[in-house]
Amino acid sequence: MACFLVSAAEAVVTTVVMKQVKKREDKTPAAERDEHKIPLSRKLKWLNNMLWGGSALLALEHVWHGEIVPWYPFLTAMATPEGTVQMLREMATVGVAMAVAVTGVWAVAALGADRIAARRRGMIEMEEKP
Repeated sequence: MACFLVSAAEAVVTTVVMKQVKKREDKTPAAERDEHKIPLSRKLKWLNNMLWGGSALLALEHVWHGEIVPWYPFLTAMATPEGTVQMLREMATVGVAMAVAVTGVWAVAALGADRIAARRRGMIEMEEKP
């Protein structure tokens, strides 16, 4: 019904955080940056892409099934108090579970990317030594 709104809300928050982190990273002098390390802003962009993409696909699926309509109240579940309660319950269970799952997958991918970057950094350092 409206489970995609939880991921969309998380995407809004992470987009704001990503922009703040990017500003802070841009202020860091180039000499202090590690060129082999993946910046946090790039990793947050991955998370944002996952959240926004998933939310958009779920919203499209809900439109396809007639759960979202172009007239008030837009979410058909909000037409009755019982439907609203069911919608909020779904958001609290399914929506939160999906958002946590996406964030967990992103965290594993970000850690994996860090390990790969560290391994490459080690290989580059080994090649530079005589």
